[in-house]
Amino acid sequence: MKKAILFLLPVVLLCSACQPKKHAEESPVLVSTDVHSFAQPEVAVVKHLFLDLVVDFKSRVLTGSALWDIEVKEQATQIIFDTRDLNVLQVLVDNKKVDFVLGDTVPILGRSLAVPIAAGAKQVRIDYSTPPDAAALQWLDGVQTAGKQQPFLFTQSQAILARTWVPCQDSPGIRFTYDARIKVPAGLLPLMSASNPQAKNDSSVYSFSMKNPIPSYLLALAVGDLEFRSLGANCGVYAERVSIDTCAYEFADLHKMIAAAEKLYGPYRWGRYDLLVLPPSFPFGGMENPCLTFCTPTILAGDRSLTTLVAHELAHSWSGNLATNATWNDFWLNEGFTVYFENRIMESIYGASYSDMQKLLGLDDLKEDLADLGDTSADTHLKLNLQGRDPDDGVTSIAYEKGNLLLRLIESKVGREQWDAFLKGYFARHAFKTITTEQFIAEYQQELIKGDSALAKSIKIQDWIYGPGVPDNAPQLSSARFDHAVAEAKRFMTGTPAAKLEVKGFVTYEWMKFLSTLSKDLTTQQMKDLDSVFRFSKSGNSEVLFGWLRHVVESRYEPAFPVLEHFLIHTGRRKFCKPLYALMLESKEGKAQAQAVFLKAAPNYHAITRNTVAEMLAH
Repeated sequence: MKKAILFLLPVVLLCSACQPKKHAEESPVLVSTDVHSFAQPEVAVVKHLFLDLVVDFKSRVLTGSALWDIEVKEQATQIIFDTRDLNVLQVLVDNKKVDFVLGDTVPILGRSLAVPIAAGAKQVRIDYSTPPDAAALQWLDGVQTAGKQQPFLFTQSQAILARTWVPCQDSPGIRFTYDARIKVPAGLLPLMSASNPQAKNDSSVYSFSMKNPIPSYLLALAVGDLEFRSLGANCGVYAERVSIDTCAYEFADLHKMIAAAEKLYGPYRWGRYDLLVLPPSFPFGGMENPCLTFCTPTILAGDRSLTTLVAHELAHSWSGNLATNATWNDFWLNEGFTVYFENRIMESIYGASYSDMQKLLGLDDLKEDLADLGDTSADTHLKLNLQGRDPDDGVTSIAYEKGNLLLRLIESKVGREQWDAFLKGYFARHAFKTITTEQFIAEYQQELIKGDSALAKSIKIQDWIYGPGVPDNAPQLSSARFDHAVAEAKRFMTGTPAAKLEVKGFVTYEWMKFLSTLSKDLTTQQMKDLDSVFRFSKSGNSEVLFGWLRHVVESRYEPAFPVLEHFLIHTGRRKFCKPLYALMLESKEGKAQAQAVFLKAAPNYHAITRNTVAEMLAH
């Protein structure tokens, strides 16, 4: 492993903070049941991190130290950290250098870092550097950014990639507070999942603080030529200078979302809620890093029609960030609750007819994943078994949409008023703590079922959580607006010209439904008719363009191939890339096309998307 030196940087800036009150309750020390971490928190566990790093764009390396406050049991002889590809120079326990042991490399998990300790040990300092290809880090040249001038760096720690840039106990069941000191090149601004500056300083050294305990997957860092724009008393947006005005317009309703969320399930407990719009290589729609949601520029539609993603990431401030799944096998407790909460926020702001469409699109995604996985697959259970597998395998619509359906079912059976009271209490009881599926079931039975056997039988929660597919008591969803979109798609397929369709006033969701309803074997003339009337190939709405490009691939519509290539080269969001490459791979001609496009696109992708597509192409 490579080695690093410790940098002691002067504290120059006290950043404008997300300054919540210090949480009084301590997270319980868990017995290690996380198959994705080497840590043994029941023996020795981390409590607070001081992260001291220098960001070097030339070498594409982070260098510095992680100083951990620890809590140990009397019998403890070592504390174990998770690492992957880190270059560890030295380790000190209470300022004394010690011999450490790096375990053998385990696929997916990396290497354990065992540090000898004695009873009463208080601190462990690990001096290290990251390799240029650390999986959580994406280093972008200026030409890969919106501004095309300054370089950019961002992290993606979820699910178990925090260990590739910080030696840590990388389990969602282990929470800690942190402070950080980050040195960056002149002219760039660093941001973290913590308190954040709103302007650059002259020293290029910045300080950060997160007072609430978080799991390691919520550690985040971004560095770029960024500007800030306020959107309300406790919210705003960061973006590159060239796009800050566009972003400020797109997210103007952010304060309304926060107000709607607080009205539903209690106060926002993280101080500020800001957004950071990343370059297009970001592999996800959004990442709910506390105080600073990272989001994809693909939601910049120009008409605020894709901001439901922001509602989703905001909802994580309660579901996931506040009450956290104890292991990745319990991932549905994170995302299923968040999708439900997101729907309720959007219903509150934009009405039931809007959120009904959102729910049905989610159901379409669920049906697609069920078809891919198979109705009897164990991967369609809400409670997963991911031992020996990458936790990213659990990032399907099962956790999101099947989880959401279960919560919708419970709401319909117990009533919204009682369900809302339960959820509000749930988030309060588990604030800054972790929870397992089994703990949730026990609480559900005690607080909601209360011995009512008929109610329990009508919900069948065990079938939903531990059984495959979607049980037959799933709530039925409908949308008059979608019924109309489907009808118009069928009219087109039976001969009505595109110009004669009744689609005036369609919003993004209706266009998405229209496109998904169209036949997979449209003729060249039908494709040409649609594109000439609705100009899908020139759409600035990523969701609509994605829906259109699926037809471009399926119909082998060559006039739009340059649009397909441009989209795949300049969009790293895995949600879009993976299905489009999969469709191309269904034919011999498409496979050759996919390989050619990937050669051009791969340097722009984050490792998460790049590895996903590379694995697809290898088969």
